[in-house]
Amino acid sequence: MIEILDTTLRDGEQTQGVSFTEREKLDITKSLLTEVRVDRIELASALTGEQEQECVRRIARWANANGFSECLEVLGFVDLRSSAQWIRDCGCQVMNLLCKGSLRHVEGQLGKTARQHLDDVRQTVMTASDMGLTVNVYLEDWSNGMSQSRDYVMELAGMLASLPVRRIMLSDTLGVLNPQTTFEYCGEMTAAFPEVHFDFHAHNDYELAVANVFSAVRAGIRGVHTTVNGLGERAGNASLASVMAVVRDQLGMELNLNEKNITRLSRLVEMDSGIRIPQNKPIVGQNVFTQCAGVHADGDAKDNLYTGALIPERFGRVREYALGKNSGRANVRKNLEAMGIELDDESMRKVTERIVELGDKKEQLTQDDLPYIVSDVLHHDSDREQRIRILNYSLMLAQGLRPSATVMIEINGKPYQDSASGDGQYDAFVKALRKIYASLDKPFPVLTDYTVSIPPGGRTDAFVQTIISWNLNGQDFRTRGLDADQTEAAIKATIKMLNKIEND
Repeated sequence: MIEILDTTLRDGEQTQGVSFTEREKLDITKSLLTEVRVDRIELASALTGEQEQECVRRIARWANANGFSECLEVLGFVDLRSSAQWIRDCGCQVMNLLCKGSLRHVEGQLGKTARQHLDDVRQTVMTASDMGLTVNVYLEDWSNGMSQSRDYVMELAGMLASLPVRRIMLSDTLGVLNPQTTFEYCGEMTAAFPEVHFDFHAHNDYELAVANVFSAVRAGIRGVHTTVNGLGERAGNASLASVMAVVRDQLGMELNLNEKNITRLSRLVEMDSGIRIPQNKPIVGQNVFTQCAGVHADGDAKDNLYTGALIPERFGRVREYALGKNSGRANVRKNLEAMGIELDDESMRKVTERIVELGDKKEQLTQDDLPYIVSDVLHHDSDREQRIRILNYSLMLAQGLRPSATVMIEINGKPYQDSASGDGQYDAFVKALRKIYASLDKPFPVLTDYTVSIPPGGRTDAFVQTIISWNLNGQDFRTRGLDADQTEAAIKATIKMLNKIEND
């Protein structure tokens, strides 16, 4: 069983611009521990301000009342007693002591010898333990320590193994490791100290954090550190969702985590942190369970040919089939089936052509848009003979000049053209049509209402729905047009109106 410590609320809050409120920290804590069920969380750093201390107290009260007291951990420092006292005053029971895992840090940052730092660490551990705290120890910059001062690292780890320390946490603080060096260094630690519980703390500077976690677990590491959505300083930490999937699927190891709630947690942290989840981020990204190519949808329909172990239902999601320029009938059919809509083959062909037409304009469509597209296509197709068609039109908009339009339409097989200016492009278009109809002594209705809406759930860059109300000789009626462009949608509604009058 691999333990997961999530440090979103401590290390993740070091992301540029991220600062969680007390309410947000409590909500994230509850989701991590009760919904996703991580084993441990790192809540904060000791010796921070009074407001942070009160926040930790409040979360500790909730944790103690709900059986999670040993799951809360707080970062402490090699200061003999101060950090331990701060942590105990907050009602927490576990200190993650940050000591130097490389000789360079000891000498360059602390200005001490290795022996002096080892003595300070020993005293701090023993003091915290005597105060009733459980102590884990971070080896900061351990990865560089292994490459530059291995004897020091081994001496430090040997000392910690003899003290009341529950876990030794190996930090790739600067994200310098790769899967090969991770396996080598972690393997040395687990071989030298087989009875010690080691954690591995990865950073993502080379985008290798999750791959390094993979190697660390293979080397015998028993706990790994993550953050939700990979938050963290610089390039961030190992993503909780990705680590969860890799450990289970690629390593066949057991975890306590509940996969189904990971997406909800990721969205919660996205909202609270203000850091957007990349659309192609594994497991939780918006697009990662979306098939775009029609051939993929067809293969899934026939025998789940494009479905692997990462099925969306594991993570509280559903597979989607994108609607756009690459959509085939299989994509459209999958979306319609999900909505309980059935179409015959000919209608399916026409709806697919309409979706591809919108996709060619680089518009993004959603499943929520689909009923409106179907309704528009089938209603338009059910109209009687299209006796009036647009052959061409040109709209002009220039600063300081009134909008103008030139329109060429075909009425019963004969072309007619005229131009006009107006208060807007659509107004100019309609006035040009009126001039054509006036020259033919044909009736033209009065526009009584004009509304533009985005279908519920749709995107503003997908298409708009324009509904125009008309009155002709005392009779009211409406026509509708859909398009990615508002003016084009209105023009389509207008042509439908002209055909309706001509046919009636």
